[in-house]
Amino acid sequence: MTATSESSTVPNAKRLLWAGFMAILAAGVGFSIRAGILGQWAEQYGFTQTELGAITGGGLTGFGIIILLSSLLADKVGFGKLMAAAFAMHIVSALLTLLTGAAYAAGGKSLAFQCLFWGMFLFAVGNGIAEAVVNPLVATLFPKDKTHYLNILHAGWPGGLIVGGLASYFMVGGDGQKAVAWQIQMSLFLIPVLFYGLMVLGQKFPRTEASQSGVSYKEMLGELGLLGAAVLCVLLSLFFKNDLGLNPLISGLIGAALAIGFGYKTGFKLGHVVLAFLLIVHAMVGYVELGTDSWISKITGSIMNSPQNGLLLFVYTSGLMFALRFFAGPIVEKTSPLGLLMTSAFFGATGLLLLSFSNSVVMCIIAATVYGLGKTFLWPTMLAVVSEQFPKGGAITIGAAGGVGMLSAGLLGGPGIGFFQDQNASDSLKGQSEAVYSRYKADNENSFFSLKTVGLNGQKVGVLEDEGKEAQRALELLKSQNASPDSVAAQEKLVEWWNGAKATAATDKEMVKKAGLEGGKKALRITAAVPATMFLCYGLLNLYYKRKGGYKAVNVAGDQYPDLGGIAGEVSEA
Repeated sequence: MTATSESSTVPNAKRLLWAGFMAILAAGVGFSIRAGILGQWAEQYGFTQTELGAITGGGLTGFGIIILLSSLLADKVGFGKLMAAAFAMHIVSALLTLLTGAAYAAGGKSLAFQCLFWGMFLFAVGNGIAEAVVNPLVATLFPKDKTHYLNILHAGWPGGLIVGGLASYFMVGGDGQKAVAWQIQMSLFLIPVLFYGLMVLGQKFPRTEASQSGVSYKEMLGELGLLGAAVLCVLLSLFFKNDLGLNPLISGLIGAALAIGFGYKTGFKLGHVVLAFLLIVHAMVGYVELGTDSWISKITGSIMNSPQNGLLLFVYTSGLMFALRFFAGPIVEKTSPLGLLMTSAFFGATGLLLLSFSNSVVMCIIAATVYGLGKTFLWPTMLAVVSEQFPKGGAITIGAAGGVGMLSAGLLGGPGIGFFQDQNASDSLKGQSEAVYSRYKADNENSFFSLKTVGLNGQKVGVLEDEGKEAQRALELLKSQNASPDSVAAQEKLVEWWNGAKATAATDKEMVKKAGLEGGKKALRITAAVPATMFLCYGLLNLYYKRKGGYKAVNVAGDQYPDLGGIAGEVSEA
């Protein structure tokens, strides 16, 4: 691996780069395996698609909040201490998640939900702390090759998706084979966690590019400015409302207070319109990439009538991302970061539309290939653009971009796509048979902003798919473990429901399956509007920079870097 001759001469540059790679790989492994075991959670604990979306969204939300907080602390606390904190959070999150079975036995579905939600939240805390470190770290180590090396760093994400996806493929069961316990599958992310922990042990970390140049903390905050802070505070207000359950008015007031406090700290510096616009666009990136990734293998598995094939297709698209991210530098030399982003958004929208109309394995593969090409460069290239245009913000501006993307994925992408699946699946099943819908509908109404729907009960759908075998086994297990009376009663109620639903199961199964497939495909169709909007936004940015003489990376002093002119000069090994 090479960098320009003026890249960092930090002796352990490669070791720190690859430690960051392993930290992001750990996040990818956990994320991918979680996507593969959503069905097990739905069946064992009775979650609807929207509730599963809230669990996955909670993890991404925590990721975003911690990126923001850790980015504010990076220059004060130091990268090394933050990486140690990330390691600790990953270990604690694993312990909490693995206690879900005991929580369900003791307190039923609600306690199991809390255990999974906060386990995923703490997993995301570890991921967020790590990402708040490794992004500015790599930008500091390779100041003239940010797009190239940030893409290499973030190749760890699809690398983790590949590892986790393959693990799920061989462990998820199906075709008569019993699935490996989800607790075993989820524990696999601890392997790369241990690797990065050992790699950073005893290492010295450089300060950020801005800090080395003498930029004050107040100036770093001012680079983000009130405009950038406003984007963050809107999403934080949504977090207070949705995830913490606060009154909407109180949530809004807290968000406004945070913005005012930020303004006071910076002398009410307005900041940059372009930076605020980039943050809004990166919120869309988070929605379409990570939000969709939470559901994509499940939806494509339904289209191809095989959950295992859905996972394999997810692994395939992740393989495309993994390989291509090592070549971002040469691609950008032929065009520009904005040109690469425009092309990516176009392919992303096209791929999602193709997937939403796919009805065969071949069409799924073609559509997923187009979608995979589209999402490959979006996230790391956006981080590079923010850092290249606003380096004076140090870890704060690049952290704001990462935080906005994760908050959007958690608050909007995961829950939103889950909601649209519920809404469209319910509408489809109602259209086929009101009686069947009544048998399988959830007990409670789900909402997404002002939209409301009553989805399908994941536990009942799971019972239908395996003809009640797991429900009966779970009841016997709860009784043998002397579980709480409420848990036993809830399971007995489910078994009793199945005994009454058996008579119509043969005809119900086909209709429920068709409704679920229709819900997933229509959700993808709606989601395709997001990258289409991103394409237009990148076009506007491209026109803006053309009027300024073309896109150029700048240094902390505001001077443009010269053209890279190729890649040369080896970075010294640790």
